[in-house]
Amino acid sequence: MQTTKVSPTLVNAEGLIVGRMCSKVAKRLLNGEEVIILNAEKAVFSGKRKSKVLEAHLFLEVGAPERGPFHYRRPDRFLRKTVRGMLPFKQPKGKSAYKRLKCYMGIPVDLKDKEMVTFIEASSANLKGPHFTLGELATDIGWRNRME
Repeated sequence: MQTTKVSPTLVNAEGLIVGRMCSKVAKRLLNGEEVIILNAEKAVFSGKRKSKVLEAHLFLEVGAPERGPFHYRRPDRFLRKTVRGMLPFKQPKGKSAYKRLKCYMGIPVDLKDKEMVTFIEASSANLKGPHFTLGELATDIGWRNRME
């Protein structure tokens, strides 16, 4: 029996609302697809930046600093953990789905010319209120951008 290697789905997160995009990605992962999210730092949160930063700071202060729980501040890891929250992670199907997910900040050189998918339903183009990127939130909660 010959198995064919299916190429992974590349999702361009630029300008997509984080929660809506992650739910779509989680569904694809549970269906057996391999998904790679690109431009993680350019994903968008809706709402006022100041209130979300305060919310994040309260969340990050939970627990003992040396013992955990540890919360990621890098945008790619933050996004990966958001998808994990939408998977049944403690079950075998959720663990195997989570292993098929990769997130990157920017676009790696070997994936530059490949076709990328975007979700129209998750687009931030129709947001009427304030919004900000995941990279801005990550900077505000302590991530030091080493890409610049």
